[in-house]
Amino acid sequence: MSVHGADVQQDYAASGFGGSLPWGRRPALLLVDWAAGYFTDGSPLRAPVESCRDVARSLAEQARRQGIPLVFTRVEYPLDKEAEPARLFRRKIAGLACWEAGNPLGEFTPDLAPQDGDIVVTKQFPSAFFGTDLAEQLRARGIDTILVTGLTTSGCVRASALDALCHGFAPLVVRDACGDREAAIHEANLFDLQAKYADVITAAQAKDYLASLT
Repeated sequence: MSVHGADVQQDYAASGFGGSLPWGRRPALLLVDWAAGYFTDGSPLRAPVESCRDVARSLAEQARRQGIPLVFTRVEYPLDKEAEPARLFRRKIAGLACWEAGNPLGEFTPDLAPQDGDIVVTKQFPSAFFGTDLAEQLRARGIDTILVTGLTTSGCVRASALDALCHGFAPLVVRDACGDREAAIHEANLFDLQAKYADVITAAQAKDYLASLT
């Protein structure tokens, strides 16, 4: 059964899923793990996500023009994978070796990288919030809403959106500025996020929302 089938949509709606969140006046743009490992041939994490990177870059450009805070996340692990908290996560996914310290696959791509004044969060787990001070940094800036972009939809995007909600920020997941290894996995996770944890919106809606704040 397709997650987009009318019967599934109606069943979820009848059970009270999929309500709307308040879109605040103080958003931040979250850019999750736009790392070279997703775009480099031969990388174990290579995925067909070039188009969503272009969309995220366009959103970042608009956010910069408007003075909206940008938050970039990255992952970095020590070379000794048994000596740090994420050892079980790394054991589960061997491809996370891409994020070991010094590996160029863990670097930002030049066309979508932090600039002076941006918030940069280094994490070891899927969520941008877990084990970091991101929530405190956002509260200090009065942020109430987070536009979520990044990689991958089923992993770090989903985890970050869920934790944003748990920390009291309204997560708006920008569907065409996120990507995954398979389109069906991407869509299934967006369906579930919209049903339970976030508002899933298009880049056009995100840009109109940002423009409305001026």
